[in-house]
Amino acid sequence: MFIQTESTPNPATLKFLPGQSVLEMGTADFPTADAAGGSPLAQRLFGVDGVTGVFFGTDFVTVTKAEAIEWDHIKPALLGAIMEHYQSGQPVMGEDHKASSGHADHDGEDGEIVGQIKELLDSRVRPAVAQDGGDITFHGFDRGVVYLHMQGACAGCPSSTLTLKMGIENLLRHYIPEVTEVRPVA
Repeated sequence: MFIQTESTPNPATLKFLPGQSVLEMGTADFPTADAAGGSPLAQRLFGVDGVTGVFFGTDFVTVTKAEAIEWDHIKPALLGAIMEHYQSGQPVMGEDHKASSGHADHDGEDGEIVGQIKELLDSRVRPAVAQDGGDITFHGFDRGVVYLHMQGACAGCPSSTLTLKMGIENLLRHYIPEVTEVRPVA
């Protein structure tokens, strides 16, 4: 098994490409070790000292490290953990995992606008940020303001504010006049 790695715009995050499917569809975010209970692979990665976050896409694993830790020190252990997991035959996610779009549900009078926002995120934004090892999902819409949740390499990325304001906000405002602003949700 040959696992490729790619740097991301976030220096604290590295993208691992195991060369096979990670998730059938959707994404899975584990911002803490406590959140990793539903995933044998995430638990194994959090077992490496210095790991502070794990994120899965359809064909990649993104790992975020503590600031004081150097990639040269933990990268071999992470590669080993991923390889051991795939050789063990265990599933990436536990049986209770249900794939979802990642977007928050929205009930109310703005349903049509929210549908357009989600469609633009799915078709234009999410494929681009997946290239960088992250994901951006819809969290809410209130009086012209779109709230988005940033995951994986996007969470805590120094360039994420610029991506939100100059990229996503401009895109949504261009196609959906009702959108006035885009804000991140912690």
